[in-house]
Amino acid sequence: MADTTFLTWPFFEEKHRELAEAIETWCCENLPADHSDTDAACIKLVNDLGTAGFLKLTAVDPADPKPLDVRSLCIMRETLARHDGLGDFAFAMQGLGTGAISLFGTPEQQQQWLNKTRAGQTLSAFALTEPDSGSDVANIELSAIRDGDDYVLNGEKTWISNGGIAGLYVVFARTGEAPGAKGISAFIVPADTPGLTIEERLDVMAPHPLARLGFKQLRIPAANRIGGAGEGFKISMSVLDVFRCTVGAAALGFARRALEEAVARATTRKLGDGVLADMQMVQGHLAEMAIDIDASALLIYRAAWTKDMGAARVSREAAMAKQFATDQAQQIIDKAVQIHGGEGVRSGNTVEKLYREIRALRIYEGASDVQKIIVARQLLSQEGRNAGTKRAQGHLHKGQAATS
Repeated sequence: MADTTFLTWPFFEEKHRELAEAIETWCCENLPADHSDTDAACIKLVNDLGTAGFLKLTAVDPADPKPLDVRSLCIMRETLARHDGLGDFAFAMQGLGTGAISLFGTPEQQQQWLNKTRAGQTLSAFALTEPDSGSDVANIELSAIRDGDDYVLNGEKTWISNGGIAGLYVVFARTGEAPGAKGISAFIVPADTPGLTIEERLDVMAPHPLARLGFKQLRIPAANRIGGAGEGFKISMSVLDVFRCTVGAAALGFARRALEEAVARATTRKLGDGVLADMQMVQGHLAEMAIDIDASALLIYRAAWTKDMGAARVSREAAMAKQFATDQAQQIIDKAVQIHGGEGVRSGNTVEKLYREIRALRIYEGASDVQKIIVARQLLSQEGRNAGTKRAQGHLHKGQAATS
């Protein structure tokens, strides 16, 4: 059983402790899923999570659209990831895929789609990345040309989670109002729209449903646009602002599981007249793992709490949480593999599966290097504002001295 004392931190309310207990019970009864057919497993997981009511957390209620509770999203992802990476994936994509509709959709768009995704009846996908545009979102090329009351889309998207099994795609395309980031819009594209094709299913080291999508003269009503024309970049960044720290939460779940497995191994693996845990070096590894886990949790739930308290943007806090938690989880899991020795790299061993699961989290929704750039730019921007304020105050003081 993972440490849950963090739930007593002042970041949390009683509803969060109740949620943590409820999802832990559900996970113990339903996870890990059968991974022999990834598509079928994800579809079943979404259906089961919806039936259990947990997917209500992933999108606003169309009848009462209150803001998403980011702390609840983080608790869900942390707990699901600790039990099964595919369970976390299935939950997370229902939120990320519908995030733009939750935050910027019209009441009609929310009514049409969110009841279905919150019930687990429709899987959703967030289609942003392109073959020549990953972190560089401002340079996406998929075009959406206005034609009367419609838009016509042409181009490709790739590395799209739930690609091939989603019923709903939120697609970002270039509508051309201005160069770069200011010429992108967001659209709702139902999976059965003529012109949408699955060009390639993508296999990765930790199997998840991923695909490259084709858009060939795909026609959708202008009413399917989310937000205003040219607001797509702002929408995509706002969605990531909400969900980015939840990626850190998933990494935290993987890290907690790795520590559990490492402690179990270290305290039972015979070594001479004792066990591995008797070695000071192993004790040092375990201590470092525990420290990094608590540090990650503090950053994650600080970011989530800040957003839940009404902050318009938490780009800096979310970037810190994602970068630190995912990078440290990689190191924690590596230490767990090392403590397991040869068993740690045996196919199917829990820490071997964690080793494959964690790597992608340092890439998707903004690679670690991109998170560092975000933090640095925020820091330098703040420093520039502070310097400007000091200069203005200095000029004011000089002016006062001259007139005194």
